[in-house]
Amino acid sequence: MATPAERLADSLEELRKLQEEGKVAIKSDELSRTHRERLVENGFLKEVVRGWYIISRPDEKPGDSTSWYSNFWHFCSRFLNEKYNENWCISAEQSIQLHAGNWSVPAQLIIKSPEANNFKTELLYGTSLFSMKSQLPVKRETTVVEGVRMLTLPASLIHCSANTYTQNETDVRTALSLVADASEILSLLLDGGHSTIAGRLVGAFRNNGQERIADDILKTMKSAGFDIRETDPFESKLEIKLSVREKSPYVNRIKLMWHQMRMPVIEILPKAPGLPSDKDAYLKKVEEIYLTDAYHSLSIEKYRVTPELIERVRTGAWNHYENEEDRKQRDAMAARGYWQAFQQVENSIRKILNGENPGEVADSDHGDWYRELFAPSVTAGLLKPSDLAGYRKHQVYIGKSKHVPLNKDAVREAMPALFEMLKQEPEASVRAVLGHFIFVFIHPYMDGNGRMGRFLMNVMLASGGYPWTVIPVEARATYMEALESASVGQDIKPFAKFLEYLVAQSLKGTPVAKI
Repeated sequence: MATPAERLADSLEELRKLQEEGKVAIKSDELSRTHRERLVENGFLKEVVRGWYIISRPDEKPGDSTSWYSNFWHFCSRFLNEKYNENWCISAEQSIQLHAGNWSVPAQLIIKSPEANNFKTELLYGTSLFSMKSQLPVKRETTVVEGVRMLTLPASLIHCSANTYTQNETDVRTALSLVADASEILSLLLDGGHSTIAGRLVGAFRNNGQERIADDILKTMKSAGFDIRETDPFESKLEIKLSVREKSPYVNRIKLMWHQMRMPVIEILPKAPGLPSDKDAYLKKVEEIYLTDAYHSLSIEKYRVTPELIERVRTGAWNHYENEEDRKQRDAMAARGYWQAFQQVENSIRKILNGENPGEVADSDHGDWYRELFAPSVTAGLLKPSDLAGYRKHQVYIGKSKHVPLNKDAVREAMPALFEMLKQEPEASVRAVLGHFIFVFIHPYMDGNGRMGRFLMNVMLASGGYPWTVIPVEARATYMEALESASVGQDIKPFAKFLEYLVAQSLKGTPVAKI
């Protein structure tokens, strides 16, 4: 007679087969009732709506939204394909967000389909689908990206509402910058007779610094007999120059975020004291604060059911609680790595105190910080040597966050843009706050992003003579909520205010109170 462990292993084997078919969203009829109930009971499946499940992990605590947020887009695409076949697409406004590289999980995903019935489907953790009964655009105006049916970039810019330009400025400006010429947009404008929308797009492109496209639309529409009145849908002029040669949205997106967020940071953070005259005294204080500064990473990988896990379950070796001895060894290697990385960070600070450009130092040295952070774990056999190779080669997700970090290819485009902003930025407070935020927004490594982001923050604080500032573990929830507001809501003020309090306490030389 099979043991409970062997029966669970059999159920996991069935789940793995579905996973290997690329299925993240699981229909109830794809597993027997016995397998399904066993997997739910042991935490390997989580019900989203009646008859539909996602793969989860057994060590998630009640209320942990990580498995849902990391599977959101995969779930929705399969769920909607099953419900409407190929006869659906997301709204123009949400299409713009995805074109702009913004894959954050929305509170409500709006989809259109002629088969819909204007019905709201409640999903997990306060998210929902709203199915709007509507005819779809012609086929040439739609596309599929990562399984999500959406409007093409030209069609989404034409069909989005006018208030999108003010309510979601960063995404719209990023999307506009991806348009290389006016031809595709003009084709849709002319065929649809969209004279009012054409006037709005002319004003938008001109505001975005894309004069040639604006003029091409204006002249062509007038030549075709349309009465075009140019209007600017943005509330403010763009003061930076975006690259219109970028095929990826991420470089311009980072430039826009930096530009829009820097003034709130300057207004909130105390003025930089300036580089210290006694460099050795400053570095001594940095050394003295080491023991209180460790903070573990919060990034996670996408969950997978592996043959090794199944075999561990089958033999009774599986336990979703961490093995105590393994945990102690991991902790020891992490502590050793943190100390080694800290020494490298001190060397970087010394260069900056000696007058080197902070952005250039961080650009050249951050790889050394990372290698030292994880070298002991490689030596101990806890990580593979290839884990020190550099930026990640797979997608990662952040625990309980709606923000989806950039894909692995985008990381290699975004990181140089971040360091370019650091090199050009004159204010140390901005370098520290936005350097930390955008680093974890990109999430360039498989692990260690939080620690690396805080190293970068303190190196940039040092560039203005601010003291090394510790983010206390007691403030973890506030810290993560502030980063979430910046990542998902594009609101940097909570994070800036959070750091302002901590920096102010450090400047006074007083202990950080519990937040």
